[in-house]
Amino acid sequence: MKPVQLPLGVRLRDDATFANYYPGANAAAVGYVERLCEAEAGWAESLIYLWGSAGVGRSHLLQAACLRLEQNGEPALYLPLGEVAELGPEILDNLESYELICLDDLDAIAGRAEWEEALFHLFNRLRDSGRRLLLSASASPRELAVKLPDLQSRLSLSLVFQLQELSDEDKLRALQLRASRRGLHLTDEVGRFILTRGARSMSALFELLEQLDQASLQAQRKLTIPFLKETLGW
Repeated sequence: MKPVQLPLGVRLRDDATFANYYPGANAAAVGYVERLCEAEAGWAESLIYLWGSAGVGRSHLLQAACLRLEQNGEPALYLPLGEVAELGPEILDNLESYELICLDDLDAIAGRAEWEEALFHLFNRLRDSGRRLLLSASASPRELAVKLPDLQSRLSLSLVFQLQELSDEDKLRALQLRASRRGLHLTDEVGRFILTRGARSMSALFELLEQLDQASLQAQRKLTIPFLKETLGW
């Protein structure tokens, strides 16, 4: 298996997998991203743009795509632009050897002329070489603050999906899915107790679940409401 090549100390999260993502209303988007990973699609289906508010799982899906390519023995690259933007647009040069490029947080480079030009040329090189591109931002292509018309035109060619926030019921199922993959049993009653007392974002809820997992292991106790009250001071 050929490993994913991630420069600059960027690492994929081990838990950022498709199996670990509860789609809720986002099943269609997830399905298209999974198809992108299997890719023998034309360029039109090899260019996907995901957008939505913080916590809807954009970064998770981009990393899951890279991990899937790794499982398939194909090179992929995940770049969180908010973290690497200070390194300069040269980081986008010579990426055509990767089967899939995942660019997270396009907001970080929107409106920056040198970056926009570099991204425009990357689009063209990936298209010409038959590679795949998965993009993420907090706004739709039309609302993203891109100034270069040619780049705006390229973004408009994407398959665009807005990722929706999970309902409370979906959050409960997402927590139960993540718990089960940790070997934990999370009842509806305990899950709803967490949702009424804990933070609302999925990232915070998953961090809380990790904390409870560690505490449960140390105490050799199941996840119950009394145990949560004792552990978390609720």
